[in-house]
Amino acid sequence: MSGEPGNPLLIGVAGWKNSGKTTLAVRLIAEFVARGLRVASLKHAHHALQIDDADTDSAKHRRAGAQQVAVISDSGWALMRELHDAPEPSLTDMLAKLDPCDVVVVEGYKRAAIPKIEVRRTASATRTPLADDDPHVIAIAADHAVVTERVPVFGLDDIASIADLILARPRTR
Repeated sequence: MSGEPGNPLLIGVAGWKNSGKTTLAVRLIAEFVARGLRVASLKHAHHALQIDDADTDSAKHRRAGAQQVAVISDSGWALMRELHDAPEPSLTDMLAKLDPCDVVVVEGYKRAAIPKIEVRRTASATRTPLADDDPHVIAIAADHAVVTERVPVFGLDDIASIADLILARPRTR
């Protein structure tokens, strides 16, 4: 089941640093696209955002004080907005800016009240489980054995099964 226009399926990919969030998000996006779905993604960063930190013309525009800089080419476009002292936009605000799609994969936003897959790896910086305290965790993807009865547990490489679980869920927006 895919999302409806204006109401895509929403799934978060959350975990601690070095848990494999980006790897799982990328693999899920590729799986959904292979199934013919339109996918958007949102990635939350905990560091200063520098898309064009080189000596590009658009970086010069931003450093000169432009609040918004759009870069357009025949292969794509990007819009960078400086916040200056304004607060970071909410996840809801950012979701509203996306084009219509079937699925939105959200990486990060570990504390957001959205359905999410918790990613666990033995090499992660922190190993404190999220699912124990977060009722929005709908499954765990791990590279080691996990004992829980609350949610299903998948291997990190079981992308098709994780995608099946996500697509079987009702929309939450």
